[in-house]
This record gives sequence, structure tokens and C-alpha cells, in this order.
Amino acid sequence: DHGIARFNGLDKRTIDEVTREYLHLAYAENDKLFVPIDQADKVSKFIGAGDQTPKLTRLGSAEWSTITNKVKKETQNIAKELLKLYAERQRAVGHGYSTKEEKEAQFADDFPYEETPGQLRAIQDVGKDMERKKPMDRLVCGDVGFGKTEVAMRAAFKAVMGGKQVAVVSPITILADQHFKSFNKRMSAFPEIRIEMLSRFRTPAEQRRIIKKLKNGEVDIIIGTHRLIQPDIAFKDLGLVVIDEEQRFGVKQKEKFDEDPAFKVYT
Repeated sequence: DHGIARFNGLDKRTIDEVTREYLHLAYAENDKLFVPIDQADKVSKFIGAGDQTPKLTRLGSAEWSTITNKVKKETQNIAKELLKLYAERQRAVGHGYSTKEEKEAQFADDFPYEETPGQLRAIQDVGKDMERKKPMDRLVCGDVGFGKTEVAMRAAFKAVMGGKQVAVVSPITILADQHFKSFNKRMSAFPEIRIEMLSRFRTPAEQRRIIKKLKNGEVDIIIGTHRLIQPDIAFKDLGLVVIDEEQRFGVKQKEKFDEDPAFKVYT
């Protein structure tokens, strides 16, 4: 209701002969607000300032209402853009992958673990999506260790067997490096699949070489960080994009794969 404050702990106060605990909130200009503990659900941690300390709001000013009204308008604009984008996706024609039963079965058999029911269902659903001639837009959810990477690998394998390139985007360099090693190990029985990585772990010379190979179609699976959405990146025939921890990417960053002609995403 009032904006951003600093939580200064709990205070006991007696008002009208009733002693209660209050949340002590400190606002700008030494303004204070005491919130009864039974209304603690109205207070939540502020998220969105990154590493910077957020600016405190002054109580009773029009500052907070101005900010919230501005955010509402911006949210409405983003919603309109997303409605337009999804309407275009509904009309779009995608690439329907055929099933390479023998090779896909071999790749599945190489998985050293038994698939969980949820994992198996996700693999099957993604496969069905890829075989439809509609652009795929699927979110796979699961806690750490529940096998989401294997779902992505099955999809990537299917795309490569269908003659398309695959981009796997991770939010941080360490994750990208882990995926690079995992994909190489998992697909070691198929040496014809060419896998590369783009991140700060690659020298400028190595990056230029990989980018050239990617454009020429000499890379089947490219794994990387935000580096993969930079203007100098181009694909010969991109068919699948996997975004790891997609909540760490902004809407505009994810839309890059839909709007930029260099990213011809069919799946």
C-alpha cells in the first residue's frame, strides 16, 4: 500500500491497553510505520533491484501511486505485445519432425537410469509437440535432480536427427559448461553429432571460429550463455531452442528467438 521500506525488526507496543507485536518498517525521511503482526501477510520482500539497495519510499507522498500506475501501464503494454506474439504463433506453421525410431530407441536405451513417470511423460509430450506442424512452446518444470536435462537431450537428439540445429541457452557460464560436458558424454555413442559451446570460457579467436561454423551449419548443438542472443550470432537452420532456468531471462531476451530472422525456430 505504501511502497518500499526497511524492516527494522519487531516492536511491542501498548495501544488502548492492548499490548501487541508490530513489524517496524522504516521509510524515507525517517518515516515509520508499525504493522500489526496479524497483518504481516501485507508485507513481502522486495525483489527486483539486483545487487543495488532499492530506494525507500516516503510515506504519504504521491511517489508510490505514481510508480504503481506506471508499472500497470507498462504491464498492459507487455500483455498486448504478448497477445499479438501468441496470436502469430497460433497462425504460424512449424516443422513437423519425423520419428527416427531405431536411433531414438538406441539413444533412449543408452540412458543409464530408469525414467520417472513424470520424466517419461514430459519426453513423450515434447516428442509429440515436435512432430506437429505447429511451433512448440512448452515449459518443463521439475525440482533439481528430477531429470529435466534428459528431457532436453531427447528433444535435441530428435531435432539433430531431423537435420536441424539446436541452441541450449543457460543463464550462467558454469551451467553452460556443465551442459556442454553432459551433452558430450550423453551423445558420445553418436560422434556425428557436433557440439560446441559459446561463453567466456572460450577465447575471442575460438568464439569467432565457432560462430563461423554455426552459420555454415557445421555445428549441430550450440550451448552457451546470453552470448547466444548477441547480434553476431546466426544459424544455418535452427530448429529447437532450449532455455535453461528460463525465469532468469527477460521477456524481450526470449522473444529474440521469435523476432530475429537469424533465429529461424521451427519447433
